[in-house]
Amino acid sequence: ALPYGTPDTPRLAVRGEARLEADPEIARIAVTVSARGTDRGAALTDLTRRNEQALTLIKTYGDAIEKLETGTFSLTPQLTDKGRHERIRAYHGRVTHTATLNDFTTLGELTTRLADLDLTRVDGPWWALRPDSPAHRAARTQAVHEAVQRAREYAEAVGARLDALLEIADLGAENAAPTAAPAMRAVAGYGGATQESAPALDLEPQRQTVYAHVNARFTMTRPAL
Repeated sequence: ALPYGTPDTPRLAVRGEARLEADPEIARIAVTVSARGTDRGAALTDLTRRNEQALTLIKTYGDAIEKLETGTFSLTPQLTDKGRHERIRAYHGRVTHTATLNDFTTLGELTTRLADLDLTRVDGPWWALRPDSPAHRAARTQAVHEAVQRAREYAEAVGARLDALLEIADLGAENAAPTAAPAMRAVAGYGGATQESAPALDLEPQRQTVYAHVNARFTMTRPAL
């Protein structure tokens, strides 16, 4: 058989595409706890205490926290700017966690309470779909239907009809890279702030765009030219 078919059984290649929007299923926030001091031991002690305080607060939200992971830890000595000797002026400690939430009703409250802690930075949220979200299947199905419809229209344009499906090549059906909604960032400082002085943020989930692309090859009946 010729690579492009024969006059009696021409081959037809088309591309099917789909673009759907869906509500996010999870949200991620990054929590960075910091400490600084002229004494290394004191800086570590402060960092450990603040880290435990942040983790304890996050864990109080129970099942709303789908995943809690520690990313990086660092304790960096800061040298003096002047002088010929390596003299340490201060120590900077930092530890970062990523929390994944599936309950958006508690997201605003949690971010506010975390940002109210001493030297705690909160970044996010980043909205996303789960890898096994039904939205991905819906997009793939729609892309195949679109390919079949497009091929049928091409065949009908030359007085033919589709005869057989030869191949469907999946080029990927994936969610767009998670993006932050209007970015929320908060850095807490010293000062005995209370939960009452920091009302919960009102965060609106950002709808996610799901794409699917397929290539499909068909044979069709002899055209009526």
